[in-house]
Amino acid sequence: MNVLVFGTFDHLHPGHLFLLNEAAKRGDLYVVVARDANVERFKGKKSDQPEDERVAAIQSKFPSATVLLGDADDFLAPVRSVKPDLILLGYDQKLPPGVSEENLMVPVERLPAFKPDVHKSSLRRRVSGNA
Repeated sequence: MNVLVFGTFDHLHPGHLFLLNEAAKRGDLYVVVARDANVERFKGKKSDQPEDERVAAIQSKFPSATVLLGDADDFLAPVRSVKPDLILLGYDQKLPPGVSEENLMVPVERLPAFKPDVHKSSLRRRVSGNA
């Protein structure tokens, strides 16, 4: 079974690892990493790490995963390419503007939070002073 996750994955942390490990338990792991330009466009700020560093961090922790960069214009291109059997989302993960779960055309599951009071990316940025 092909399991697809996507996200920014800035400063890979235990919350990200929880998502990735849960996905890997369910099948062959495919990870789509958001493009730098899309991160800035949708989050209103640049990612702390460039896309190639974020890809390398995931490849280092999950060598058997297929790690792809997202498409700069067509958010559904990786979904069509991978043809996943399941898409897993983080507990608070938002889909790109104009994309709904129905557009994904495969089952979608949302995972529970993993210590969000400690590992949520925005909280970690505030604590480290990179807000």
